[in-house]
Amino acid sequence: MPAPKLAFSHVGLYAKDLAAMEAFYTELLGFQVTDRGELQGTPIVFLSRDPQEHHQIVLMAGRTGDARVVNQISFRLESLADLKALAARLAERGSRGVAGDHGNAWSYYAPDPDGNLLEFFVDAPWYVAQPRFVPFDLGLADDEIVRRTEAAIAADPTKRPAAAWRAEFAERLAKAARA
Repeated sequence: MPAPKLAFSHVGLYAKDLAAMEAFYTELLGFQVTDRGELQGTPIVFLSRDPQEHHQIVLMAGRTGDARVVNQISFRLESLADLKALAARLAERGSRGVAGDHGNAWSYYAPDPDGNLLEFFVDAPWYVAQPRFVPFDLGLADDEIVRRTEAAIAADPTKRPAAAWRAEFAERLAKAARA
């Protein structure tokens, strides 16, 4: 079975000093904060410079001493069918993972042979504020996965079409460039 088409998307980094890391990437390198919150009680910040990418860098608090730096390496796939096929390929090689519904994407997380966490994901047609992670069953039909996600985020006040979020973020980037 050939490998599905995928594209590098973003990297997640553990930070010793989350505020200093955020300031470095925003003030020095021009990234904009797209979302922030907590994931399992740990502060997390999403950064981007591209309106097509909700996040290019994810900063997560909690790095201490010589602890690992890379939180995850993420790859975009074209379809839920590709995500399911890749999850099956990983399982065939003994790599076990977990599927997560982010509202704005469906992901499958699995380690590489050295234990580095890889994320493979497919964009959803909506934006909702992050972080959001709800386990889901990759064995469901594609239309059922989409239906369940849409029902779960229907009342989320941040929900809007992904294209609308990208246009708003493009304007924020343009304003920041003019400032």
